[in-house]
Amino acid sequence: MKLLKTERCVLRSFQEEDFFDAKKLFVDQKVRRYLGGIRQEDSIQAILDEMLHPRDDSYYWVIRETETGEFIGLISLDPHHDSNDIEISYQILPEWWGAGYATEVVQEMIDYAFNELNLSKIIAETQTANLSSYKLLERVGMKFEKTVTRYGDEQAIYSIQSI
Repeated sequence: MKLLKTERCVLRSFQEEDFFDAKKLFVDQKVRRYLGGIRQEDSIQAILDEMLHPRDDSYYWVIRETETGEFIGLISLDPHHDSNDIEISYQILPEWWGAGYATEVVQEMIDYAFNELNLSKIIAETQTANLSSYKLLERVGMKFEKTVTRYGDEQAIYSIQSI
């Protein structure tokens, strides 16, 4: 089991014991606002099963607060829909928003991708309406590449390359 640490968080590989906490993300209206809405139980189970048994090019972590072990969210690296690039994705429970946790763990994941996985480029996709998300991506050094329409909404593709 892979373990990563930031100043305030522990990131560890997704495990079956995380199902209950992870499900909270998929049924939270605020979390799912820019992610296609609340998921149905059968699709949640399929996603969690995929995360538990990832492909060789996919990595899924649970984010927990270091001192309390409280569940904060999920972060992943896996293949993007449209390319051979690896995409960073994250979902954080609303009670943790606005305190820098997402920025902290996204930066750690970028460092891991470049320094441990030896990736040369990472991308991220977010709805252009999701102002907080694209500001976060810019804060960690990602650059806007283009927009695409997916799921009936305009999406922004960002990228960062290793130095």
